[in-house]
Amino acid sequence: MTHVYERSRLSNGARVLTAPMPHAQSTSCVVMLAAGSRYEERESSGIAHFAEHMFFKGTERRPRSRDITSEIDAIGGEFNAFTGKEYTGYYVRCGAETRDIALDVLADMLRHSKFEPEEIEREKGVIVEEMNMYFDTPRDFIGGVYDELLYGDQPLGRDIIGTKETVRAATRETFTSYLDRWYKPERMVVGVGGRIEGDLIARLEELLGDVPAGDTPAATAFEPPGDGAPRVRVATKASDQAHLCLGVRSHPLTHPDRYVLQLLTTVLGGGMSSRLFTEVRERRGLAYYVFGLNNAYTDAGSLYAQAGVDINRIDEAVTTIVAELHKLAEEPVPADELEKARSSAKGRFALQLESPHGTIMFGLRREVLEGRATEPAEVQAALDTVTAEDVQRVAQQVIGARGL
Repeated sequence: MTHVYERSRLSNGARVLTAPMPHAQSTSCVVMLAAGSRYEERESSGIAHFAEHMFFKGTERRPRSRDITSEIDAIGGEFNAFTGKEYTGYYVRCGAETRDIALDVLADMLRHSKFEPEEIEREKGVIVEEMNMYFDTPRDFIGGVYDELLYGDQPLGRDIIGTKETVRAATRETFTSYLDRWYKPERMVVGVGGRIEGDLIARLEELLGDVPAGDTPAATAFEPPGDGAPRVRVATKASDQAHLCLGVRSHPLTHPDRYVLQLLTTVLGGGMSSRLFTEVRERRGLAYYVFGLNNAYTDAGSLYAQAGVDINRIDEAVTTIVAELHKLAEEPVPADELEKARSSAKGRFALQLESPHGTIMFGLRREVLEGRATEPAEVQAALDTVTAEDVQRVAQQVIGARGL
């Protein structure tokens, strides 16, 4: 089997994951940490995302936000960050010859950001407006409503962005308390994909090898709320369209049936020829968009369908989607439909791996959350083993035996 990923460690325990692609002209440099919104306390909800913003606001060497962005602009780089519930990442995509500049900027941001009180106060307004945009976008907002219903008053059930109250209450100490606890080498993986030249590990040792190591606690374990009976939550707002999520609890990230669930959701709602798209949009004209996904965390998961539907035909849309969910549990997927789903999943995966950024991001998520970056060939082989009987068995376990 051809290995895509290579692993190393710095002297302080921080992991390094590389995906060498000698013929690429670019390099993607990423620092990802097992530190997301599920690691927050209720009173500091949103601080992981807020901190992501503040890392761009200036360091001792680069005092202003403009000093940081100008340096990346000067090398033609693409610069961004993201916060999830279980991880946070910062990246620069750039020409291979400017890799060390990108790494220097990332390390400087993560180690020496100033978190000046006046800058924190200014950024609060930005975050609140980001919240307003989120709340005014029902297609996005409905996901948070669904998570709250599914996971309850636990970290996985709270919005990554936090609340206006917790954001407005944040101080410099709120940030340092969170970062000192979770931004440790043990939770950090540096990923570099693309054309890799020179002694990368030596350079990373200079930049990050002296970050103090230290034990960190585990995240609060998920406890399923309620008795598993079907539940409904409605959020009302003046709108010409209704957005809905219908789903069930499924399996966590590393469950043996993860690839069965991947093909199950591909059949259900993974494209313009999927069952949901065909029945809900093409045949009935109930929705503009509709899809199905399995969203998995390290200790929880959910299989769900989402759609934006005619506000006067909500009941019909719900009935149609539920029928398609139950059909997966009641009838085996025909052989040709399963093969199409398999080919689709493998093809999309191949497209992701076409770029240095896509390749290193796939490996990093698994390295951070599971402790090991799965080789792409293993994924392809696992998809090849899924049978129609597997799909029906898992559908019966997940859909047939659990409340929507």
